[in-house]
Amino acid sequence: VGSTSEFSLFFRVKPDAAPALRAALRELQDTPGYRPGDYGITIQTIHEARFVLFEGDTRLAFITTFDGPWDAYMEDFFTSGPTLALFDVIFRHVEGYDGLPDLAAVRSFVLGAEEPAAAYARNYPGTVKEIKRAQRVNAAFQQVLDHPDAAEALQHPALRPLLEEAGD
Repeated sequence: VGSTSEFSLFFRVKPDAAPALRAALRELQDTPGYRPGDYGITIQTIHEARFVLFEGDTRLAFITTFDGPWDAYMEDFFTSGPTLALFDVIFRHVEGYDGLPDLAAVRSFVLGAEEPAAAYARNYPGTVKEIKRAQRVNAAFQQVLDHPDAAEALQHPALRPLLEEAGD
């Protein structure tokens, strides 16, 4: 959808590996860049990603959306040391994963688990880079609004559209 792509991967959890997998997912959730509200993830094109254990912890889904085409995302993934290491810690608990450093085997493993979405919708435009820039511009504008001399400066007619948007 627009500049964003999605993919969903589905795996079978190795027998008796669910507790270790849950522990690895908890550890991931507490890793800088992956904690809720922490936006410093290594791969800067990811909009969101989630792991879902289902069918009594016998199956694992990894579902994500990201900017750009699949090949570019995978290249980012394979060259992102920290993310690749986290991937290894989690996926060693699912069937068919032989581990690193054989990137060709990992690519094949990912492709073998992929199921394209039957439908995918996205409710907002923009790349991660554009969204982060908009957030920085908004924060800077809020600082301007808080400045004691802002009222006078903001009377300029050229700023009317900006002020109208700020009123929402």
